[in-house]
Amino acid sequence: MSRSTDRPDFDDLSARPGHQRRIGIWIAALAMLAAVSLGTLGLGRYPVSPHEVLLALLGRQDSPALSVLRMVVIEVRLPRLLAAALVGAALSVAGASYQTVFRNPLVSPGLLGVLSGSAFGAALAIVLAAHPLWVQAAAFAGGLTAAAVGLGIAGALRSGNVLALVLGGLISDALFSSLLSLVKYVADPQNQLPAIVYWLLGSLAQVGWDDLDRFAVPLALGTGLLCAGGRLLDALSLSDDEARSLGVPVTALRLAVIALATLISALTVSVAGIIGWIGLLVPHMARLLVGAGHRQLLPLSAVIGAIVLILADTCARSVSAGEVPLGIVTQLFGALGFALVLRRLRQDAS
Repeated sequence: MSRSTDRPDFDDLSARPGHQRRIGIWIAALAMLAAVSLGTLGLGRYPVSPHEVLLALLGRQDSPALSVLRMVVIEVRLPRLLAAALVGAALSVAGASYQTVFRNPLVSPGLLGVLSGSAFGAALAIVLAAHPLWVQAAAFAGGLTAAAVGLGIAGALRSGNVLALVLGGLISDALFSSLLSLVKYVADPQNQLPAIVYWLLGSLAQVGWDDLDRFAVPLALGTGLLCAGGRLLDALSLSDDEARSLGVPVTALRLAVIALATLISALTVSVAGIIGWIGLLVPHMARLLVGAGHRQLLPLSAVIGAIVLILADTCARSVSAGEVPLGIVTQLFGALGFALVLRRLRQDAS
């Protein structure tokens, strides 16, 4: 008997370089997430060494100096870091899901008017002098309302195709953008208008443990459900006829994915304001690493999105004495990063 017949009849991992490469990518991504998380807890206008960060997290000693470290690391920076990780992961997974549903690599979570609707809701609450908690609630409700308007317009066209959804989203985005402009026009230019502009630029400066208690579980649950539906999203990347031939309820599944991605997108906007480019750029970065299969693409997008937004938020609170709005940082680095990704895609295509 030959040596080849002595082997068991299954795939040998050593003969699958693509599989080994993905394992290496995952190890590197998770290690980078852990290193970035630990490292950024010590960065800021009050620098803390890695050893002091560990002491603050473990809390095994009790002294006045350690009390200050705990306040800085655990009460201020840790909830902000967790919020950045959750928001970055959610926006990245929502962006990848939108790009699959609409079969367009340039689609972002704002396509159905979610961002403009959330901005209108928050601006209206600020003008009405509402409590910050009501501003978050109004932003969330505005985003869902804008998405519902876009889907309703698409339904009124009596067409379940992607083009109708895109047109409905464009109309909804234009409507709520005009309403936002109207609210900004009537806002008090001394107090209300600066607050609206600052909110629209995005920030995690006010996020604390109470905010995490409200949005962490639904945000993580929605992101996890999208990641778990990788096989179904693979089916949506096919043509509608091919997907239906496999027994996939295309229209219902498409609407369910849109609803879930819209839900977590509106939730991120209600917490952090408008954070651009993450949902557009990160899925392309993940595709370059693991390909278009959604079982790998969506979870890796979540990890990379968490890393990117943690780094961006650290830059926002560290580069100057006054905090730079997070949206400005993501737009600056997002534009540069997307140019590099497009260059890489062009090289791969040639």
